[in-house]
Amino acid sequence: MTANHPTRRGILKSAGGLGAALALGATGALASASPAAAAGDGFGLSIVERGEGDPRMWYYRFRTAAIGWNPAVNVLLPDDYHTSGRTYPVLYLFHGGGTDQDFITFDREHIRDWTIGKPLIVVMPDGGHAGWYSNPVSSNVGPRNWEDFHIGQLIPWIDANFRTYAEPEGRAVSGFSMGGFGALKYAAKYWGHFASVSAHSGPASLRRDGSLVANWANLSAAALDLAGGTIYGAPLFDQARVSADNPVERIESYRNKRVFLVAGTSPDPVDWFSQVNEPQVLAGQREFRSLLDGAGIPYEAHEEPGGHIIRPGMMQRDIDGIIDRLRKA
Repeated sequence: MTANHPTRRGILKSAGGLGAALALGATGALASASPAAAAGDGFGLSIVERGEGDPRMWYYRFRTAAIGWNPAVNVLLPDDYHTSGRTYPVLYLFHGGGTDQDFITFDREHIRDWTIGKPLIVVMPDGGHAGWYSNPVSSNVGPRNWEDFHIGQLIPWIDANFRTYAEPEGRAVSGFSMGGFGALKYAAKYWGHFASVSAHSGPASLRRDGSLVANWANLSAAALDLAGGTIYGAPLFDQARVSADNPVERIESYRNKRVFLVAGTSPDPVDWFSQVNEPQVLAGQREFRSLLDGAGIPYEAHEEPGGHIIRPGMMQRDIDGIIDRLRKA
């Protein structure tokens, strides 16, 4: 596919390409709101540690029956949150996989700088070293039900404790790598939760090339998180679960949502991780885009130089598009 080649409904943007993100949503009137206050327990979450001293980045660690250890979340507030009285849209932003990835990942990547002056709350939770934003088929270390934690507990807890729009037009979901897959999965599986979905180097196809991504989810989770347990089952997959999670099998669920995709085209030849991951990401996103085209569902896609990396420019472009799509603060 050539640079700046328009698909039938989606638009593929090349590196450095210009063009506004598709804006499909509506604006909303200001909602009544209470002043900022310390957050409390609820929705199965008990706060065991908190940090609310920073004017923008608030931190919580929870005890929850969904996870066998105490996961944490960073909540990045708009500059004027404590003085404006306004209600804000929310971006749920998911980290990738690996032992160095957690709820602090995007703070290390300078998300505070990306969002200066932006009327948006950003929620960045733990997702496990290889949790795959899923409830695993099996675990040998106790509960690791990330899907239950994020969807059933964290989202309603955020809406109860911060001034948010508790509706799909007030929420976006995005992520990098494993987190990009999680974003695509949640946006489709929980159709009424999010109006915008973004995948930055996130795989969009579980079954292609001998179910390579689904097998990698099993292997990485078994090694890093589940002590031999698996996300999708082994030696045989729980096929219904794979299909429920697989973006390319849930195409209609992306209709009327903002869809934003980024993949790398030239992994560093000495970076084995990029060499293994990004070609599969790119192929899966191209498959996904082709199916969106066939269904007449618009999207914005970027194929960028480089490999399996977070691209700050693309993240900032995505954040601006999210703000354009969601209800206004």
